[in-house]
Amino acid sequence: MNTLRKIREDYELLLRSVPAMVTTSFILSVIFMNIFASKEILRTEYFCCNGGLLLSWISFLCMDCICKRFGPKAATKISVLAMAVNVICSIIFWLMSIIPGTWAASYAAPDSMTAVNAGLDSTFAGAWYVVLGSCTAMFLSTLVNAALNSAIGKKADNGKFLGFAARSLPSTCIAQFVDNLVFSTMVSHVFFGWNWKQVLVCSFTAMVFELVLEAVFSPFGYKVSQNWEKKGIGKQYIERLAKA
Repeated sequence: MNTLRKIREDYELLLRSVPAMVTTSFILSVIFMNIFASKEILRTEYFCCNGGLLLSWISFLCMDCICKRFGPKAATKISVLAMAVNVICSIIFWLMSIIPGTWAASYAAPDSMTAVNAGLDSTFAGAWYVVLGSCTAMFLSTLVNAALNSAIGKKADNGKFLGFAARSLPSTCIAQFVDNLVFSTMVSHVFFGWNWKQVLVCSFTAMVFELVLEAVFSPFGYKVSQNWEKKGIGKQYIERLAKA
């Protein structure tokens, strides 16, 4: 009971400390990633990608900002919270899909209303293997990203942008590859029929694409984390962490 109370108190303080917009952006990116991951954007003999990669860099950028200011444990805890909310939303989407009714978009195609309605139900309901694969991939990549970000930061972060980039880009690069590889193996290979060449090439190319997007927005992430430090945001949580 003491352990559970300590975890609850730690989460309460952490959620009061991390700016709500960052936590919200993190959680929303995870939820929409699961929906977008159900759509293949491109599939060739050697390359495949799904819509999830368009948003995955957002969660990693948020993670890097949180890790720099609050530490790797805080980033992991926020990630676990995002996964829990994602599971709850997936259940809500599934319940909505089995409730009888007609989606508004179905009226735009009266000749195929039943098919469109069924397609929308299927899209929002998702699939258990997509949620499972996404959560597993995100959890493992979060551990990798937080650990590497913190380890590199202790040696390379000099408080300037280059220090922030030195810790965030390499950790994101490796963590993104882990995330893509785990998801592609668990979901795309098993359920979508991707071969191993497609899994490996997609994991690498998607990592490069996501890394480029994070690099573009890294100056913004650096300014955000610097602003937190200047304003003393999260000071109470950081002081408690130091005493633990």
